Amino acid sequence: MSTPFLRTEALTKHFGPVRALTDISIDVHAGQVLALVGENGAGKSTLMRLLEGVFAPTRGRIYIDGQEMRFSQPKEAHAAGIRVIHQEPEIVPDLTVAENIFAGALPRRGRYFLDWSTLLTETTRLLKTFGMASELHPRQLCSGLGPAQRQMIEIMRAVQAGGRMIAFDEPTSSLTEEETRRLFKIIRRLKADGVGIIYISHRLPEIIALADRVVVLRDGTLVDDLPAEGVTEQQITRMMVGRPLSEMFPHRDPATGDVVLKVQGMTTEHVHDVSFELRRGEVLGIGGLIGAGRSELAKGIFGFHRRTSGTVLIDGIELPSGSTAGAIAAGIGFAPEDRKDEALLLLQTILENAVLCVPQKVSNGGFFSRSKALNLISGISSQMRLKAASLDAPITSLSGGNQQKVVLTRWLACDLKVLILDEPTRGIDVGAKSEIYDLIRKLTDEQGLGVIVISSEMPELLGLSDRVLVMSDGRVRAHFDRSEATEEAVMQAAIPHGQSFDGALKHEGAGA
Repeated sequence: MSTPFLRTEALTKHFGPVRALTDISIDVHAGQVLALVGENGAGKSTLMRLLEGVFAPTRGRIYIDGQEMRFSQPKEAHAAGIRVIHQEPEIVPDLTVAENIFAGALPRRGRYFLDWSTLLTETTRLLKTFGMASELHPRQLCSGLGPAQRQMIEIMRAVQAGGRMIAFDEPTSSLTEEETRRLFKIIRRLKADGVGIIYISHRLPEIIALADRVVVLRDGTLVDDLPAEGVTEQQITRMMVGRPLSEMFPHRDPATGDVVLKVQGMTTEHVHDVSFELRRGEVLGIGGLIGAGRSELAKGIFGFHRRTSGTVLIDGIELPSGSTAGAIAAGIGFAPEDRKDEALLLLQTILENAVLCVPQKVSNGGFFSRSKALNLISGISSQMRLKAASLDAPITSLSGGNQQKVVLTRWLACDLKVLILDEPTRGIDVGAKSEIYDLIRKLTDEQGLGVIVISSEMPELLGLSDRVLVMSDGRVRAHFDRSEATEEAVMQAAIPHGQSFDGALKHEGAGA
């Protein structure tokens, strides 16, 4: 085979005593899609930061077109043709679409003046090339754009800057199925144009659909580098976690107790006349398509959204409307879907995030006690198998899966009766998923918590839940016991009135 565009040779990175990567040697060829998979903390993000020049390797070499390169900053990697499309697109909201696409390479007229004519012409050309001319205008500000549009701007920026290898880090985590199909079309086009692709995803069907090769990392080491043709999800999973995961959802006979949560006729701006009960030791799943009102239901219960009518009762005691403090005091915990914007303080440490809801347990005379906080959190974080160098490390130093574990650690530090989990495994690898599933079982079976799970993954929804509520248009449309909850029954209940079942499967997917 011809000389690869990119080659790493024994690439190694240490952060003090912690080995993040050890002896990673891979090739990325032009016109090839290399899938990079591994559990959270396996080293994928560290490898991307080495390739992009954010970190310098402890040892090892990076070659571009056979020539050794040493990157001391990202702009040097960019000049060499390496671009990374991050999970959170790097867009300046107060600049226009054109300015974001050509950031760092704005055409100028003379020394000081921006050449708006050339900028608008070139941006229009790119928008047409990538099928975005009907959605975006060159002079449009980026502050109101959705995740898929921001991502496309980053892709166009990489292409116009001469990107010869583009890495996609969890690119579909915030996309609808239609947006995902469009992204796949773009990736295949880039491949046909001779661009090398690194594709990072926990969604194994995407890997099998797109990849030419699969590289598996585990604990910072290279487990295997194999052709994608013929590989199965089960094989990839086994390599990722080092063990078979044959029983992700074992059968359980829950010993449910009294009603702990009762919602009667709850109406907010987003949901209408919702009623249901949750018992101690029970997992209640909530399914539905995008926009069905699942997250809004959770936020209404937790007090993010004010009720206009109806009641929410914990052990028979009504909660005040629109009061998250009241919900927490009553024993409700809530892990939202968007953990970065709605659950984490990104400028604070792991420890500070973990004790956010229990100030009374970690203070002396009204002042924060670090020793009390450590005594409270250390045992819980060990139970959660949190992978962190220190509880004093920044929360942003953690992978997505470990950040989710910090959110769960926060609620385990409270005196809970009900835990609401909104997309608890989004963006999380199969190993961390298994750990979270085990935790849910322990919380229900051993501690008697009532747990509500909102999930877009149908196997997860059906595998975890003792009962399933299905929502559509902000209302509960169906209620299934575990034995009745099939994928077809849930989907049929989820589709809006007047839409065909086949159309819903085609456009939204079984777990949108």
